[in-house]
Amino acid sequence: MTETYLNHPTFGLLSRICVLDEQRSLFTTLYAHRLFFIITNANGTTQFEPLTRGDAKMLVETKLRHLRREGNQTDLEQLQHIFKRTFA
Repeated sequence: MTETYLNHPTFGLLSRICVLDEQRSLFTTLYAHRLFFIITNANGTTQFEPLTRGDAKMLVETKLRHLRREGNQTDLEQLQHIFKRTFA
């Protein structure tokens, strides 16, 4: 996983936590890790959907289970590290 950043018009720099699917990724504010967004890129537009911390945590837990089933150890370890840093 590479580090990806996106500039939000109100909240400033966002950091990607993980890719959810082909068009959606989960981002958080870079420094506080208190605001979470699903960023959707479709048809040349970017949409910001705010999430609660609990919903964001649930999405990452779901992604972790998916990576375990796939057996993708490298991505799993990286996302586990991000999960602990963000939600601990």
